[in-house]
Amino acid sequence: MRNILFCLAFLCLGASARADVIPAPLFTDHAVLQRDKPIPVWGTAAAGEKIAVIFAGQTFEATADAGGKWRVDLPSQPANAKPSDLVIKGNNTITLSDIVVGEVWLASGQSNMELSVKNTYDSAIDIPASANFPLIRHIKIQQKVSDTPLATAKGSWQVAGPATTGAFTAVGYYFARDLYELLNVPVGIINSSWGGTQIEPWINAETLAGNPAFAPVGERWAQNVAAYPERKAKFTADFAAWEAERDAAKAASAPFTKRAPGQPGLPSESAQKPSTLNNAMINPLVPYALRGALWYQGESNAGRANEYHALLSAMITSWRAQFGQGDFPFYWVQLANFTSKSPYDTETSWAFLREAQTQTLSLAHTGQAVTVDIGDSKDIHPRNKKDVGRRLARLALARDYGFKIADSGPVFAKAEREGAGFRVSFTATTGGLRSPLNTPLASFELAGEDKVFHPADAVLEKDTVLVTSAAVPAPVAVRYAWCNAPVASLCNGEGLPAVPFRSDTW
Repeated sequence: MRNILFCLAFLCLGASARADVIPAPLFTDHAVLQRDKPIPVWGTAAAGEKIAVIFAGQTFEATADAGGKWRVDLPSQPANAKPSDLVIKGNNTITLSDIVVGEVWLASGQSNMELSVKNTYDSAIDIPASANFPLIRHIKIQQKVSDTPLATAKGSWQVAGPATTGAFTAVGYYFARDLYELLNVPVGIINSSWGGTQIEPWINAETLAGNPAFAPVGERWAQNVAAYPERKAKFTADFAAWEAERDAAKAASAPFTKRAPGQPGLPSESAQKPSTLNNAMINPLVPYALRGALWYQGESNAGRANEYHALLSAMITSWRAQFGQGDFPFYWVQLANFTSKSPYDTETSWAFLREAQTQTLSLAHTGQAVTVDIGDSKDIHPRNKKDVGRRLARLALARDYGFKIADSGPVFAKAEREGAGFRVSFTATTGGLRSPLNTPLASFELAGEDKVFHPADAVLEKDTVLVTSAAVPAPVAVRYAWCNAPVASLCNGEGLPAVPFRSDTW
């Protein structure tokens, strides 16, 4: 009996010492690797285990460190649409099939990035047509929160096709489709998004802790945690009252349609907790080689626009540092037109959030797709994502791939007092200034010393706009599209909308 127990213990020890080699989560069948850059390949194994990575006819070796981590850096590869195997050998062998080399973009944010192709206009056409784009690939990172940085996440690469594309991020898919059709190389989208989330959970803890300006982030979360017992007690009382009403209605055979009160979530499980999404949904992706990042978020921060420029700038800078690939391109979607019914929003809260997004263009290699003309004032999730993806694609094509195309609508340059009005000048006026459908210009406002804005008349004169208002004979400030759901009446000759602006700093 003693010998049997000894043998069993020896076998268990051998099994534990022989840990299988496991690649990082982005390395699955159908993966897209970034072209023209060194390609990190990494994972875990037993400490000291010898690892070999075989790709494109070459073998690269590494040894797992004391913590079981290993990494090799494949040399940069040209684009290659011909599927290849990526083989990883240790104590076991893993063969990843249908690996291609092309362009990889990380797509992140909240629900408008998460919104899938099946929920957009023209999905009945675009989903079947996606069978023509098997070199567009997509991986959805499973939603998860963590208080500490994780090394693993769940997800698998999928090839675009009628059975899969409906679940792809729509913004990412339409962006990828434009890139694929013009570059003729594989395009991979890493979709790490979560609806309703604020920006704070996507920023790592070191960044938030390292800037005194971000102290309110931690203070707000501490208040949220402290208030949980009271919210829980209120829910318990409200639910008991709801049950009593329901039972009374049932006893009286009366209809009862009142909804049960919602249970407050545990703060420890909340996707709004600072840094938790960076820990669980960004950190496991590092240092996968990619071309750049796409971001569509801001709706959940509209009530605190004064903080957003600093937070977005910090997040971009920290993501670049995390991935260690320099100042890679980072493009975002400026908030669309929408009339919020939230008690936390004012009629201009989204305008100030848009301004914070525009201010972040001061960072190198950034850009924004303005969408104030293609939203839905009654739906926070506008279904026209094809144009959103294309406007992001314009940025990438013009700035990263050498295409000579316009990537921005008119941008405010200056406002000069002229008589009883202001003459406004712009840059990015490719093809001249225009009003869509030749309608009169709308959404311009003027204010005098009293700082009260009034609707104004605006007239196109060559590449300028003359703005006047009988209600403001001595104007000192001009604004355009400065509300949550403005009528976007100004664009350039390419149909790209003017960026909302104000000349004041009030």
